[in-house]
Amino acid sequence: MTAIKARSIHALMAGGTLACLLAGPALSASSPLPADLPQPEHGGGTLRLVATSSGGTLDPQINYTAKYINLFANVYDGLTTFRKVTGPAGKEVVPDLAEALPTPQDGGLTYSFTLRPDIYFSNGQRVTTADVVASFQRLFRIGAPTAGAFYGAIAGADACLHTPATCTLERGIEADAPSRRITFHLTHPDAEFLQKLAFTHAVILPANTPARDTGNTPLPGTGPYRLEAYNPNSFLTLDRNPAFHVWNPQAQPAGYPERIEYTFGIPEEAAVTAVENGQYDWMADTIPLDRLGELGAHFAGQTHVMRHASLYFLPMNMHEPPFTDIRVRQAVNYALNRKAMVILYGGPGIARPLCGLIPSIVDSGEPQCPYTRGASPHAPAPRWSAPDMPTARRLVQESGTIGQKITLVVANTSTEMAMGAWVRDMLQSLGYQAALRPLSSSLHLAYIQNTDNHVQISLTSWSADYPSPSNFVDALFGCENFHPHSDSSINIPGFCDPQAQAVMDRAKTDTDLSSIQRNLLWQEANRLVMEQAPAAPVIEKDNVVLTSARMRNFFYTEVNQLLFSQVWLH
Repeated sequence: MTAIKARSIHALMAGGTLACLLAGPALSASSPLPADLPQPEHGGGTLRLVATSSGGTLDPQINYTAKYINLFANVYDGLTTFRKVTGPAGKEVVPDLAEALPTPQDGGLTYSFTLRPDIYFSNGQRVTTADVVASFQRLFRIGAPTAGAFYGAIAGADACLHTPATCTLERGIEADAPSRRITFHLTHPDAEFLQKLAFTHAVILPANTPARDTGNTPLPGTGPYRLEAYNPNSFLTLDRNPAFHVWNPQAQPAGYPERIEYTFGIPEEAAVTAVENGQYDWMADTIPLDRLGELGAHFAGQTHVMRHASLYFLPMNMHEPPFTDIRVRQAVNYALNRKAMVILYGGPGIARPLCGLIPSIVDSGEPQCPYTRGASPHAPAPRWSAPDMPTARRLVQESGTIGQKITLVVANTSTEMAMGAWVRDMLQSLGYQAALRPLSSSLHLAYIQNTDNHVQISLTSWSADYPSPSNFVDALFGCENFHPHSDSSINIPGFCDPQAQAVMDRAKTDTDLSSIQRNLLWQEANRLVMEQAPAAPVIEKDNVVLTSARMRNFFYTEVNQLLFSQVWLH
C-alpha cells in the first residue's frame, strides 16, 4: 500500500481544486421501509464488516469511538433514543425502554418515566427499575467519558464525580418498582437532557454489571442483536438476541441480517478492494484518496456520500510547551492550509475548509473565520480563503519558541498519515523541529486524551453524538470535560475559560431561549474559544460509504449513520 505523500499535493493544487469525484449521494437500490418484523424475503444472511483495527473496549458506557457506538445502536437501548429513520426525522427523540417521553416538571428540574413491562436482556433477565438506577450510578463509578458533561445536572452528580466509588445518586433518581416509575431530579434545567439520555453511554445494563471497564467481555443488551464473541486482534461477532421483541419500531426495529461479523486487521487499500469484490459488505475506515476515482467511475451504485456533523481538528495541549503560549496556537491556526487538507481528504466534493468549531450542517448562526488571510479574532472573515504565513511566523518569532521540538500524534490510517505529514512540514516551516508519530487507530483517541502521555498536538476527527453545537463547543472545550490522568478526557487541550463556560452554560440551561437565541449563544461560545485557539479546526467532512453489491436498503440515519440492523443482503 502506497500512502500519498504530503509533497504530492502540490501537483493537485497547481491545477486548482481536486475535481469532485463523487458529486452527491448515490441512490440506494431501494427505499428504507419501516420495520416491525423482518420481511421474510429480506431477512437472513451474514452482514460482513471490516476495519483496520478494533474499536477498543466493548463496554458501552465507556467506549467513545464511532466504530463501536454505531454498532451498539443495534445491541443496547436507553430510556430514550433517536428515531431510527432516514432523513431529518432521525434527529428526533422517541421513547425507547420508556413508554413515553415526559413533560419536564418543576421548571425543567423533574423528568418522570414509566419503564415498559416485559422487556428482557439477552441473558433472559427482566429489565427493572433497579437496572435503570444502577446503570446511571455505574456511569459515574466507572468514570464514563460523558458522566459530567451529559449527566452532571442530575442531583448528586457532583458528589459522584468527586468520589465515584460511593456514587448513589440518591437525590437524583427515584425508582418505584410497582409502578415502574423512574424520576430524575436535576439541580438545574438541561435543554438537551432527553437527547443525552438517548446517547449510548446512558444505555440500560443489568444491575449486577461490574463497576469497572469490562473490556473484551460482552455485556447483555436488549436490542435485536447480542455480542457473541470478541478478539480485539481479529474479530467481533453478533447474533440474534433470542429475548428481543419489537416494542417501538421507531426506536428499535427488528433486524434483517441473521448475523453480523466484524473482521479486524485488513488495511484500508485491501478493504476497499474486498468490498468492491463482495468479500465484505462495508468498511469502517476512511477510503484512501487514491481509490476515490475508481469508486466514482466503476462503483457509483455502491458508493454513498452522506452529510454528517463531523470534522477534523488539531487539539493543542495548553499545558505542554510550546502550546502554553497563545501566540503559538494562533500561529498554527493562521498557517494551516485548509485547502490542502480538503484535497488530502478527498476533494471539495466531500470536504470543506473549517475555521470554527461547528460544522455547517449544524445550525448555529453565521460562521466566522478569525484565522485566515486578512482576518483576526477581533475582525473575522465570513469564510476561510488562504493561510497567512507572514502573521504565523511573526507570532512564533514573538513567542521565542523557534527551534523547540514538537511531536504530532496521528492515527496510522493512510488519510491521516498524509494530512499529518503536511502539518508536520508546516510546523517545520514555522521554525520547529517537528516529527510525526503514528499510532494504531484503536489506541489513538484514548492516548491523546491522557495528560500522562504529554501529547503536545494531535490530529483527530470528531462526530456529533447528536445534532447540536454543544457536541462540539462544550463537549470538546467545556471545563467539566477535562480530566487529568484519564483516557476519558475529551477536552484534549485542557481548555477552561470562565467567560466561554458561562455562555455555554446559559445555552444549555436556559429553557426560555428560542432556538435562534440558543444558536447565537453557541456561536458566541465558539468565538470566545477560538480567540484563545486551543485547537485548529481543519475541515468538515462528509462520509463516503462503500457497500457491497449485494447490500440493499441502504439505511443511513442522522445519528447512527448506517444502521446495520436494517440492511438487506441478497
